Amino acid sequence: MLELTLALGRRPVPYLLAVAMASNVGSTATITGNPQNMMIGSFSQIPYTKFALALGPVALAGLTVTVALIALFHRAEFAGDARLEAAPPKAGANRVLVIRALLATLILIALFFAGVVPAKAAIIIGGLLLLTRRVKSRRVYADVDWSLLLMFAGLFIIVAGAQHALLGPDIIAAAGKLHLDQVPVLSVVTAVLSNLVSNVPAVLMLKPFVDALNDHDTAWLVVAMASTLAGNFTVLGSIANLIVVQRAAVSGVAIGFWDYFRVGAPLTVITLAIGTLWLWR
Repeated sequence: MLELTLALGRRPVPYLLAVAMASNVGSTATITGNPQNMMIGSFSQIPYTKFALALGPVALAGLTVTVALIALFHRAEFAGDARLEAAPPKAGANRVLVIRALLATLILIALFFAGVVPAKAAIIIGGLLLLTRRVKSRRVYADVDWSLLLMFAGLFIIVAGAQHALLGPDIIAAAGKLHLDQVPVLSVVTAVLSNLVSNVPAVLMLKPFVDALNDHDTAWLVVAMASTLAGNFTVLGSIANLIVVQRAAVSGVAIGFWDYFRVGAPLTVITLAIGTLWLWR
């Protein structure tokens, strides 16, 4: 979708905003939607189906708001008769591998909803897919975004250090006075923290406080919802945003801070309000 958008002959910024923002909002729906949700799934042991039923409606409502706001702020872009058109990319496809990949994906989704631990299911299915002589291993490894993995590894190290250095008794006592057991308070704190240190570190820093709450599952669902939707506040709010901006810049399309913020800020506020009210019911 990103490559198709970048191939537009017209101004592609609204479509790129839609790719970034919709990917953030849509990833709210499941444990496997984004890195922080996967971590929360591991910490909380919330079943995949329960997680999807709780946050799927939030993602659906958020996607509707995303479309509406982008259309509102970019009325001139969508008022004409021109349509989204791009030449289809030329890519060869190995029919056997495509069928294997589709079957593996269906089995993986079934395993998720059957209650198998997502990490275990992903490793097993991924390992089976690698058992092939049709594609050389070096071609697979060449497509891995090693710089992104290195960034995440460094991020976890920094956050772990911050936890040991900053989360002393005084900080923990102060956080206890914030009434994090209340859904609106936890939602706001998570959203603010996610924009200060990014969403994955925010989840790691909130873990000791959430674990101590009585309604464990609801608290983790709130953290998952707020940390993900907060990623739309600024262009630096999530990895998905940075990937879209970086790929766009390589293709000669610049997405400025204000271009993103004027849609992302109200979108974040509205979707957080929807998610908070949904989980607070």
